[in-house]
Amino acid sequence: MRRHGVPNRALSVRTLLHLPRLARPNGTVARQQVIAELNRNAARLQRDQQAIEDLIPKDKYLLPDLRFVRLGNSDADQVFSRLHYLRSARAGSVNFALVDPVNRLPVTLCSVSPLEWMRVGRQLQAQFGVPLGAAWDVSRVYSFDVAPVNAISFLLSKVRQVIRREIPSVQLLTTAVDPNLGFIGSSYRAANWQQWMSIEARPYLYVDGIYASPRQLRTRYGGANLTELRRTHSGTRFEQSRAKLLDSVIYCCRMRGETAPVPLEDQRRLRR
Repeated sequence: MRRHGVPNRALSVRTLLHLPRLARPNGTVARQQVIAELNRNAARLQRDQQAIEDLIPKDKYLLPDLRFVRLGNSDADQVFSRLHYLRSARAGSVNFALVDPVNRLPVTLCSVSPLEWMRVGRQLQAQFGVPLGAAWDVSRVYSFDVAPVNAISFLLSKVRQVIRREIPSVQLLTTAVDPNLGFIGSSYRAANWQQWMSIEARPYLYVDGIYASPRQLRTRYGGANLTELRRTHSGTRFEQSRAKLLDSVIYCCRMRGETAPVPLEDQRRLRR
């Protein structure tokens, strides 16, 4: 369904990402502020969609009709930089997609790259025997509203097959699921991934009212320390969320054999 001329799901995720900027410490937000954020994010999402209109699929197809491909960086970067809630592509990634059989437009896509999150990497090594450098990360996933049911889990299964065959040094795939944005990991569980650990939430960061990741801040401004950034960029408004956020969940999938579930009592909560 669509409201404001944009897909409901995409608008919901973007708005949830920005509401913590306005939330009181107890997590509440005034109704009028929610409406204002919905309208603001809808307008930005409309502009982003218009900027890459030629890449947005319009027709629906059944899952067996879609084609699995390695997607070029140009198309993938445009989709992730405009439509993914982080509005950025991960540099150095390998991109895969399910494309429609007629126009070859991406319907569901993801990017995979070597795991850079050393705290997760060290825990994988210590607890599960996965050597550093042997884990790769599904860093971006985006699915258009015309995608059929189970498109993401189907894509993940195809990606696992390709990486297992073409990059045999990779032993494990990981990803982080942020429940604050309404994600519950259902597509990963459907692809036989397992929840192995969680990691402490850190405040969301914003530049002039727009979310920016620490990586984006370091790229744009040379650092992610808000106190320092406020001192050196006095004309720019740097903020962070104040309400308590839920921890992110780390899902994993072994490249060979079954991925064993980890009992809750054995799942570690990693600190930032």
